[in-house]
Amino acid sequence: MQADPHNPQATSLAKSRAAAGSGGLILRDFLPYRIAVLARGISGSLGRKYRDLGITIPEWRLIAHLAEVGACSSGEICARTAMDKAKVNRAVIRLVAAGYVLAGISPHDRRVNVLKLTAKGQKIYERIVPIALDHESSLLAPLSQAELKELVRIIAKLQSRVDSMWTATDPAE
Repeated sequence: MQADPHNPQATSLAKSRAAAGSGGLILRDFLPYRIAVLARGISGSLGRKYRDLGITIPEWRLIAHLAEVGACSSGEICARTAMDKAKVNRAVIRLVAAGYVLAGISPHDRRVNVLKLTAKGQKIYERIVPIALDHESSLLAPLSQAELKELVRIIAKLQSRVDSMWTATDPAE
């Protein structure tokens, strides 16, 4: 990892690694790796709870998004949930087959399928929300209110940076 001369924190992080005798990358200390491991652990532990209801994490994300916005296309779900098209399509197929989601043709563009929750889908959403919120509460319990506020601020700042880096490069590369 090269230090970013425009970012003093990144530069000092690289310098502290070099000073510690590690000019290279130590995976367990590499922040993107640590964030990925944390996200996987959070999703995995929550996924076990959803599994009891017969729902996978991608299916839950799709259900939650539809509950929030009403009807939308699978393309919008891909964009809003950071899930790839294949994962969203598999979730749509399962949720339609289970009766949680209806898929219909858009009146504005016949090439686009519009998805919306059924009454059964709304009921499973209402069953999962307390589980998800309880899990979030349990995860965040060790943090003070000030730490939580700071964490939310830092995540937003990092997300903004990732978004600008993502649009500055071709994601297909």
